[in-house]
Amino acid sequence: MAASIESLLEEISGVEDPLEELQSLKTALLSIPVSALRDSVSGQRFDVIFSLLNSNQRAQVELCVDILERILMALSPEHLAQNYRVELQAGLNHPNETVMILALTQIGRMVEHPDAVTEILNNHDILRAVIQCIAAEKMAVAKQAIQSLSKLSHSKPGLDKLFQSDLLKAMKDVMATSDIVRYRIYELVVEISSVSPISLGYCANSSLISQLIGELTGDDVLTRATAIEMVTSLAHSQHGRQYLSQQGIMDKISNMIRGADTDPFSSLYLPGLVKFFGNLAIMDSPQQVCETYPAFQNKVFEMALDPDPVMIGVALDTLGLLGSTVEGKQVLQKTGEKFKAVLSRMSQLASSGATELRVRSLDAISQLLGLESEQQTEDLLALTESWFHVLSKQPMDMIRDISTQPFPELHCGALRIFTAIATQPWGQKLMIRNPGFMEFILDRSTGQTKEAKDAKFELVGSLLSSSTSAEILGSQNYIRLKTYLREGPYYVSAVASVSTEGAD
Repeated sequence: MAASIESLLEEISGVEDPLEELQSLKTALLSIPVSALRDSVSGQRFDVIFSLLNSNQRAQVELCVDILERILMALSPEHLAQNYRVELQAGLNHPNETVMILALTQIGRMVEHPDAVTEILNNHDILRAVIQCIAAEKMAVAKQAIQSLSKLSHSKPGLDKLFQSDLLKAMKDVMATSDIVRYRIYELVVEISSVSPISLGYCANSSLISQLIGELTGDDVLTRATAIEMVTSLAHSQHGRQYLSQQGIMDKISNMIRGADTDPFSSLYLPGLVKFFGNLAIMDSPQQVCETYPAFQNKVFEMALDPDPVMIGVALDTLGLLGSTVEGKQVLQKTGEKFKAVLSRMSQLASSGATELRVRSLDAISQLLGLESEQQTEDLLALTESWFHVLSKQPMDMIRDISTQPFPELHCGALRIFTAIATQPWGQKLMIRNPGFMEFILDRSTGQTKEAKDAKFELVGSLLSSSTSAEILGSQNYIRLKTYLREGPYYVSAVASVSTEGAD
């Protein structure tokens, strides 16, 4: 096969319009199993294919990219660094984005390889060209460049090269291109910072993080909204949160929430501020975050009662997130009537209004009501039961009504609430007392989508996973549920065909 590839390469270099020959080479390469491809191509030189990338013919360029993708992935990163570094560097400045992405992908592979990376680190021009790709018009090119540079930061030599050479100036120069490109550099810096406390130290010393933090309170409210997203990403790592806390950023964001009432444009960035604290509460401690920054919790309750659907949506997601933990449930319960008013509002939203908000409300309610078996203390069971009864005078009927509406996402959202209470004895008692509820669960004719069948199956599984269900539901129902579980989510009972004598 290596011989036929060699002859095809000779044919390609000998014709003026090589489309047909390129297609033949592509077909030949696809016919070689991946495991055997390296042996078939490692002895060849593919300069002719690289040279054909310098063409205005899009079809030719794309065929060459397909061929090179297959070949280069079969070669080791070290082989690429030694033999094709110049060609790949040229690809970074190509007008066609598929060529740029091909080059960036292969450079990304080299950067991850302990021997090949040395070749890249010793080649300033390649790294400068990769940095310049962050300013590319096509987002896919910029993303690939960010990914490759982010991989470089996993080693001290890589960090030294990026932050302690004139490449740092190159990054800052590229940032000046536009607001969009500036935020792409911030994205890279946040990714690098998340790797380890050491990489965060390099980014902090470069002044790029303090520049990002400065944009939180900048005059442009849109860049402010993007800045808060980036800072939230930085808070995903423990060392990132520690750094932000040391810099007083939590207090700054809390003050921004407080000051939002007097800013007519706050609706553009307020959701991001609330999401920041919501994520912080889940990663650290809901109680600590809500007690240290009361402005956050007050604002979430306020947003849940707001007429603006954007505000309501963020409040619902945040309440669901907080309420998914035992500590979060206890924090919400401490607010007494305030939270009951919010829960009533969530019930109204789940029952009527825009479908998207109804679904988000159902999901939040199911998170608030869920309790794992090991969390089921007397106090917590009393808490979830009391919340369920705040939803409506007849909460079981209300959720069942929602589940029968002809929208799959509402049907599944309602089933998830039943799944949340199915492991709790009080929930099982309500189910068995609700006329026809067992038949509703076991009826396979409702909810015909895959998602609906999966949601029903999960509900049955939750009921059976509880140690109290056999006693509360009764042995007959328990056996029927076990049969349902054994048959699986997509079981269809065989319908007996009845023939009538003399019908013909």
